[in-house]
Amino acid sequence: MPQVVRPGTGPEDADVRRAWERFAAGDDALSGIRPEIAVSWHRCRDQYGVDPLISEAPAAVTEVVHTLEHDVVIAELGFRAGPIAHELSGEGGIVTIADANGRVLAQWGDEATRALAAEANLAQWYCWSESSVGTNGMGTALASHTPVTVRGAEHWCGAFQDWNCTGVSVRDAVSRQPVAVLNISCWRRELPRSAQGWLGTAASATQRILRQRARGDGTELIAAVNHARSLTTAPLAGVDPAGRVVVADDTAGVLLGIPGSTPAPDPAVRWRPELPEFIRAARYAAGQAGRDAGWTGSTQILTRLSREPMTISFRPVFLAGHLVGNVVSFGVSEGEPLPASTDAPDAPAAPQTPPRRLVAARENRMVLLRLAEVAFAQSDGNEVWLTTEEGQMRSASLGLDRLESELNGAGFLRVHRQFVVNLSRIREVERREKGELVLVMDDPAETVVPVSRRNIPTVRRALEL
Repeated sequence: MPQVVRPGTGPEDADVRRAWERFAAGDDALSGIRPEIAVSWHRCRDQYGVDPLISEAPAAVTEVVHTLEHDVVIAELGFRAGPIAHELSGEGGIVTIADANGRVLAQWGDEATRALAAEANLAQWYCWSESSVGTNGMGTALASHTPVTVRGAEHWCGAFQDWNCTGVSVRDAVSRQPVAVLNISCWRRELPRSAQGWLGTAASATQRILRQRARGDGTELIAAVNHARSLTTAPLAGVDPAGRVVVADDTAGVLLGIPGSTPAPDPAVRWRPELPEFIRAARYAAGQAGRDAGWTGSTQILTRLSREPMTISFRPVFLAGHLVGNVVSFGVSEGEPLPASTDAPDAPAAPQTPPRRLVAARENRMVLLRLAEVAFAQSDGNEVWLTTEEGQMRSASLGLDRLESELNGAGFLRVHRQFVVNLSRIREVERREKGELVLVMDDPAETVVPVSRRNIPTVRRALEL
C-alpha cells in the first residue's frame, strides 16, 4: 500500500507550513525551504500576486495559438502517458498533460483521484500556470528548466496542500521556451519512487524528436540561403526564430562576428552574435512571419565592421507551413520597415515590479539577498554567480537573460553578454584605448567589468556621462 501522507502531520511538513504562513503574511525568512520552492513562492507573492486562499483553478484562455511543434509534442506525450497511467493505476495517482500556458489538455489515472482533482479544477481546460494558482508541479515546471517536485505545504495555495506532484516541461529545441508539461499527482499519498524516472524518460524521448526536427529545419534554412546566393551578390545569413545564426557566408560572418561558411544545423551549436539589435530584429521578424507568411521586412543595425548603421532585410523560410527562420540580406532594403522597438511579440513580459530580494544558494543553504548587497552578476554557461560582500553565490535564476528581465527597473544594467551590474555599486569608470570602457565595482576585490562596444551608449546614458 502506498504511504498516506496527510500534510501538516509530519515534523518536516509542519515546518514548511509554518514557513509558508509567515512568508504569505509578508515575512521574507525562508530557512529550510528548498531553493526552487523559495524562488517560486517569491514569484507568486511579489511578481504575480497570487491569492494563497484560492481553492480552485480558473478556466483557461480559449484562444491559444498552437504551432506544429505543439501538436507533435502533445501527440508524443499522449503516447508516453498511457504506460505511466497504467503504472499509476495501483498507486492512486493521475498523469496530466498541459500546454505552455498551463492549460490542461488531457488526464489519465485513478478515477477516485481524478474525482478529487476535479473539485479543485485539476481537469481539462483549466489553467495551472504558476501565475494563476501559484506553486504547483505543472506551473512551476513550466517556469523551470529542470524537473520539479512540489510536496504538500510547498504548494502556494493552501487548498492544494493535500497534493504531492512532480512535473517536467518539454522545451522547444530552438527558442528553449516551454511547449508542454507532463505531471504526476497524488492526493495525500507519496509519489511513486519511479515517478520522476517515468517523466524523465517521456520528456527525453519527446525532446529528441524536437531536436531532430530542428536539425531538419536548419538544413532547410541552409538550402534556402544557398538558393538565395544564386540570385544576389549581397552578403547572406540564415537565422533561426530565436536569432541564432545557422549559416553565414564569409562576408556576413565578418559583419556578425562569427565564423563564416560554417553551417550549424544542430540547434545546440548555432552561432549567437554579440549584436543585441540583430537578435531582437530576427526574433521580431520571426514573430511577424509566423502571423503572415508573405511578410518581409528591413531595418538598420550596427555591425562589427563600422560605426555606421547597415541596412538588413529579412525574408522568411517555411517548411511544410512551418517557419524555420529567415534569410538575412546585408545592404539590402525590402519589405516593411521594422519599428524602432523590435522586441519579439511573443517574448516573455518583464515583471511588473522588481523583486525585493534575490535568492542565492551557498553550499546547502539558501540566502536571501537585498538588491543593494549584489554588486554584479556574471554568467558561466547557464549558471549565474552573484558577487556580494560575502563573496560569490550562485543565483537561483537560470541564465543571465532571465535575471536581467527579473531586475528590470531595479537599478541594474546589462553591460556585457556576461555581466549585469548594480549601477549604484560602480566606483569608477575607466576609458581605455580605442574608446573602450571598463567599470570598477565597489566589491571587496574592486572587480573590473568590461563594457561591450554595443552597450557603451546605454552605459553613458545611465551614468549621465
